[in-house]
Amino acid sequence: MELTLGNWLLSFLPILTVIVLMLLFKWGALRAGAMSFLVAVAVSLIAFGGSWLILAWSQVKALVLAVNLLLIIWGALLLYSLASEAGSVRAISLFIPRLSNDRSIQLLLIAWLLTSFLQGMGGFGVAVAVGAPILVGMGFSPILSVVMTTIGHAWAVSFGGMGSAFESLIAVAGVPGLLIAPYSAILFALSFVPTGVIITLLGTGWKGVRHAFPAILAVSLTMGATLYILNVNGFWSLSTIGPSLVGIATLVLLTHLPGYQGAKNAISNGGQELRTRDLLVYLTPYMLLVGIGFAVAMIRPLNAFLNRVSFSLSYPEIVSGLGFVTPAESSPVLHPFSHPGMVLFATVFLSTIVLKRAGRLKNTSLRRILSLTSHNTVDGSLGIVVMAGVSTIMTQVGMTSTLARGIAETINGVIYPAVVPFVGVMGAFLTGTNNNSNILFGALQAEAAALLKLNVPLILAAQHAGGSMGSVMSPTKLIVACITVGLGGQEGKVLRKLIGYGLIPITVIAIATAIWSWLLSGGA
Repeated sequence: MELTLGNWLLSFLPILTVIVLMLLFKWGALRAGAMSFLVAVAVSLIAFGGSWLILAWSQVKALVLAVNLLLIIWGALLLYSLASEAGSVRAISLFIPRLSNDRSIQLLLIAWLLTSFLQGMGGFGVAVAVGAPILVGMGFSPILSVVMTTIGHAWAVSFGGMGSAFESLIAVAGVPGLLIAPYSAILFALSFVPTGVIITLLGTGWKGVRHAFPAILAVSLTMGATLYILNVNGFWSLSTIGPSLVGIATLVLLTHLPGYQGAKNAISNGGQELRTRDLLVYLTPYMLLVGIGFAVAMIRPLNAFLNRVSFSLSYPEIVSGLGFVTPAESSPVLHPFSHPGMVLFATVFLSTIVLKRAGRLKNTSLRRILSLTSHNTVDGSLGIVVMAGVSTIMTQVGMTSTLARGIAETINGVIYPAVVPFVGVMGAFLTGTNNNSNILFGALQAEAAALLKLNVPLILAAQHAGGSMGSVMSPTKLIVACITVGLGGQEGKVLRKLIGYGLIPITVIAIATAIWSWLLSGGA
């Protein structure tokens, strides 16, 4: 397909529609996505050789993608509704000050480290669905809670899900992972300090940043070192969980220092002291989530047993009227019994039994939990289906490929490394996942780097970093985040605040990539 300025601009139109409607007109993701869907259909039929057959197959793929995401959303909302009804969210918001009465430390622990750990085990949406309601329970506004937890776990998307997105990048680019991994570790490590500073700034202001900066720096160094050691030794499947655990341990140790010491007060629960035994009961949903998630992901015999049941669909080769070929392929394999959504449902089931026996749930609780969950899922579920439809249409007719080619072919070799992370951001914003961004653009980035005589592993690492940091700003993930704190339909307001702060770590990575590339080329 010939690349022209006209078809490049037209391929950008569906994205521009979403951005303008959400940022300027404050539309929710469902309304903005529906309008973008109509634009994508029109552009594909008029300018990209689309057909009704192509559109039909694209929507089949969109529904498969949406179901995969919706299982997690429904499970996460059900878990939150259960935890809220049982009083777990309130208990956690009272427990955090026991570790430290320092507001900055509390924020870093929840919005950065806990969410990163959960991302390593639960994947899409789980981190914010758990972390944001806790921050709301601690007194932060819903919008700030979503923004802080979203930015806090952005880096963790990179190697979450056992490093699946990184494995996709290796596969499509044909470059050994051990060559890319060291560059990737360093680029992500460079984002740690900005991430910690942003979270603290949003929650406690510049005074809090100055106070917490030594802790931010210490955590960033220990996490960065852990990430690098794991990556260079080929253990990138553990490169989210490992650094997160080390970061949590570092921060807990820092609470023993004079400046960050914990409060001595007993935990109060409605005027009564909350005993450790009671606290453990309240924490049941989250402890089970961690335990079940860790077991499913890390115990290989159990994982292999659960993965014996799988589903996948086969898609035929489709050629657009302009000759763009979508090869025959299979949908991502769905393993229902090891799926993050199933982990959440299992957690809800077991937690309900424990909390019921402990007297934390009443006979009428189940009805309220189901009612709250169903009330919050309708618009969010439809929004995800619509946005998945936009993504697959653009991919099937070559609009996404046209966007990336236009960027790669018009930027010179000096500037290109700084642009690479933003190409990753664009792919993740469109598709909602770092995995898909790497699949779409990984081979293109490798080819462009080779033609421009750039360091290919570094460019691929920058693509991977941009996709990870940018995926959390996609409309599909914002829907998940917003509905867990009662902001359904207000994704535009959240995106306006999120995008400005979220682009800061990405810009740091882009600048670092450009400087590093220049040094590797001998400063030429």
